[in-house]
Amino acid sequence: QLQLVESGGGLVQSGGSLRLSCAAPTYILYVYDIGWFRQAPGKEREGVSCINRSGKTTNYADSVKGRFTISRDSGKDTVYLQMNSLKPEDTAVYYCAAKRYYCSAFPVEYDYWGQGTQVTVSS
Repeated sequence: QLQLVESGGGLVQSGGSLRLSCAAPTYILYVYDIGWFRQAPGKEREGVSCINRSGKTTNYADSVKGRFTISRDSGKDTVYLQMNSLKPEDTAVYYCAAKRYYCSAFPVEYDYWGQGTQVTVSS
């Protein structure tokens, strides 16, 4: 069972920044594509960003383009989501997930999930 562990969530004011981390078992980043998702209360889980296993391809939801940046540190087996210019509508539980072969914005296509980390942006 592949275990992913998110961290870095918290409470921040509108316009502020947070960096989320997704720690994965060794070598996973060379085999799996890693996506970030979020789910706000009463809403469906939505794709935020994804980085492929080569680290050369990244995707972003339109709602976060220009504000969020996904990256990875293979030496630390960690994928990051740098979130800048945060807005109250970014408030959600953020999850990282892993899948094979290609990045996707659809949660159902992912095989492994972390437990989530809460991000709250106050106005």
